[in-house]
Amino acid sequence: MPIHDQTANGQIFLGIEFGSTRIKAVAIDACHSPVASGDYTWASRYENGIWTYDLEEVWSGLNAALAAMKAALPAGAEIAAMGVSGMMHGYLAFDADWNLLTPFRTWQNTITGAAAAELTERFGFNIPQRWSIAHLYQAMLNGEEHVGRIAHITTLAGYVHYMLTGENALGIGEASGMFPIDSEALDYNASMLEQFDTLVAERGYTWTIREILPRVLLAGDAAGSLMASGSALLGGQLAAGIPLCPPEGDAGTGMTATNAVAPRTGNVSAGTSIFSMVVLERQLSRVYEEIDLVTTPTGKPVAMVHCNNCTNDMNAWVKVMGETASLYGAAPSTGDLFTKLYQKSLEGDADCGGVLVYNYLAGEGVTHLDEGRPMVVRRPDSRFTLANFLRAQLYSTMATLKIGMDILAGEQVAIDSLTGHGGLFKTPVVGQKYMAAACNAPVTCMETAGEGGPYGMALLAAYAVRRGEGESLEDYLTDRVFAGVAGTTLRPEAADVAGFDVWLAQYKRGLMAERAAVETL
Repeated sequence: MPIHDQTANGQIFLGIEFGSTRIKAVAIDACHSPVASGDYTWASRYENGIWTYDLEEVWSGLNAALAAMKAALPAGAEIAAMGVSGMMHGYLAFDADWNLLTPFRTWQNTITGAAAAELTERFGFNIPQRWSIAHLYQAMLNGEEHVGRIAHITTLAGYVHYMLTGENALGIGEASGMFPIDSEALDYNASMLEQFDTLVAERGYTWTIREILPRVLLAGDAAGSLMASGSALLGGQLAAGIPLCPPEGDAGTGMTATNAVAPRTGNVSAGTSIFSMVVLERQLSRVYEEIDLVTTPTGKPVAMVHCNNCTNDMNAWVKVMGETASLYGAAPSTGDLFTKLYQKSLEGDADCGGVLVYNYLAGEGVTHLDEGRPMVVRRPDSRFTLANFLRAQLYSTMATLKIGMDILAGEQVAIDSLTGHGGLFKTPVVGQKYMAAACNAPVTCMETAGEGGPYGMALLAAYAVRRGEGESLEDYLTDRVFAGVAGTTLRPEAADVAGFDVWLAQYKRGLMAERAAVETL
């Protein structure tokens, strides 16, 4: 059932996203333009061998982001609809009273290899390590005590949405990161549910997988409204009664924010992690461990190349360089540091002068590494300059993605347009130029490229209340949101493509050194 349209010009739509490094709130107006935003910086913690976040910080951080957003809102603005998104995958398990049974296990964890491999073979469908079902089955294989008490499993976005609305549901794109989706039935794959229940019964558990998964909703469906108890969790900053659209993952919001929800379109979301989403015309010819099959917010099949590591290592180096500048009495802002250093990289050689960077703070499924060790590697004759180092650092943010994208190229997957968004693209030209070289395809960035997921979530909230009868999400975005929106498209330059290819060939050979570092350090 669609949410009843009660909007008028001037009302506001709110998108909330729980990203890996920031909790963000972005408000857009009736013309779909951002009018206010707020954020809160947080970070995952490595505790007892698990990457996790404290759920108490979910609420303190969200309240801080909302307070900053509300302070910037135009006078008299009212929230007409809202939505919650978050980093996809991971594992949140609750009992019947929604008590957390084990610390939140985020997408960063690579501790489910045995479960993912067995489920992939059993289903004939790639199950990545970070998917919720892989975490659940690994807990079953480990014989973890909490499994017998599970009544609900969900994602971070699903948890927040439930606490705000009392509705245990997910948008189909987010759900597709929990359990495989049947794009014809627009629900979890029935035969795979049955196969998993066989595993559940063999171990003597009394629940079924269907019982503990959230129900699946499509973009535009009603997904409850803000309850009084939910408003209280937000410190009363938002009034009870605001309708919410289905919660989505950062993949679905990224597709929405870049108008990449139709077949033959694609986008690259680049921040703490990096992933590409390509909407398919047909299924792939076989199972690839490096390629995830998820869906758009309306259920269309999508090939996803997901990499755990993107800008985190660059962020660490920028911090070190800021500390260095402070030794000389300089105090550049973080934004200025990033801008200047990104721009400096453009002076580097197209092949980075033989300088290699491995930005692996965490493991990478695409390159089959369960752990990471950040490294800078160079030969004695490499041209080790600041520009080459920075260029290599930025190349490394997309190197693993390129390895996965080459698989799709081998499958002759057609991509008419590729759009970039997220922090990597905030500095004009730089990340866009390198991505065009890496993918050897034109890359477009819109004015909202830096807003990313929360902007896409706000658009989904607006679609839920403003769409016309039978109006598809694809048509809504193309005709109402992005018609006439300013953007820039950079086409790959031959010298950049050749340079990146030379660099990537060295990078692939050097992965042996990365594996050795994981084994020995």
